Amino acid sequence: MNNRELGNQGEDIACRYLEKNGYEIVERNKHFGRNCEIDIIVRRGGKLIFVEVKTRKTDAFGSPFESVTRAKYAKLVKGVQAYLVQNPHRDYQIDVIGIILRPELKIEHLDNISA
Repeated sequence: MNNRELGNQGEDIACRYLEKNGYEIVERNKHFGRNCEIDIIVRRGGKLIFVEVKTRKTDAFGSPFESVTRAKYAKLVKGVQAYLVQNPHRDYQIDVIGIILRPELKIEHLDNISA
């Protein structure tokens, strides 16, 4: 499984998790330029939530959350701002979902992150 396939699998798992927990999927894989992508955009209540998904096969090389660096967060914020210019919305946040596939599926959801 290559990195893109792993990422797609993680995003599919994250979408099922989010829907199961009352979130409505608005968009997936929204691109803004070459280096900026928002994995999943969801709505819950009146809030728009931008979700970054990080997937690892195992935790042998650390937590999925470790790959959300300041630089990655800055790109996320840039993407969120670009999306909000096109789709104005006042109440929003950025979440991160970390997924570890083995030895058993583990999903962690960090709510409303900030740098």
